[in-house]
Amino acid sequence: MGHLDHAAYGWLTPVLSYVMASLGAALGLRCTVRALAATGRSRRNWLLTAASAIGTGIWTMHFVAMLGFHVTGTEIRYDVPLTILSLLVAMAVVGAGVFAVGYGRHRGRALVLGGLTTGLGVAGMHYLGMAALRLHGDVRYEPVTVGLSVAIAGAAATAALWAALNIKSPAAVAVASLVMGAAVTSMHYTGMAAVAVTVTPSATALPGATAAQFVFPLAVGLGSYLFLTSAFVALSPTAGERAASARARSLGGRAAAH
Repeated sequence: MGHLDHAAYGWLTPVLSYVMASLGAALGLRCTVRALAATGRSRRNWLLTAASAIGTGIWTMHFVAMLGFHVTGTEIRYDVPLTILSLLVAMAVVGAGVFAVGYGRHRGRALVLGGLTTGLGVAGMHYLGMAALRLHGDVRYEPVTVGLSVAIAGAAATAALWAALNIKSPAAVAVASLVMGAAVTSMHYTGMAAVAVTVTPSATALPGATAAQFVFPLAVGLGSYLFLTSAFVALSPTAGERAASARARSLGGRAAAH
């Protein structure tokens, strides 16, 4: 059995992964709130942004945490196509859940469907990302702990979407995002607690890319996307603010006419 270290750099990777998960959740929830107040193409665009934000935040959280994952006796590499596929799956499945909430006519049913779908997206991304792992040995999972991690993902996603449906103030959304970030990060480390590795020493070169060659640059790029998109969303007016601005311009126009 290889010795597993889930935080080879101390608290740096767990804290940074939590920040990325919370940022993605905050942006996704804020966009979902905007979507529910919009119609037509605007609603669709806000929901697409929400899906990309939550999916990107989850993926970045996972692989930032994986930067601290070391196994004694073997190096670790990542299958590049499978790693990219895990990102696309996260966005696609989370998108299905967010759209179920955004366009669902029956709010309770839409919440359950959207939460379960989004939760499966979180869990699917995690285990697909783990399938991209390449090392000298065999990786096994403890089934009960895996099931617990999937349950945590579903509960976290449902709670987050409930917040998007019922909480409108930015401060409340921020608190909900911190809670979702903690839940998603807990899901990751619960899933990692299910992992056992039997190392088979070998001099054969592993296929794939190292974390420094591929995962870290991509995580930095996606993290930058989250920060820039967050700034755009924070600065863009809400539907209420646009309506108030339109009323003010209308009143100003009538006053000028008199």
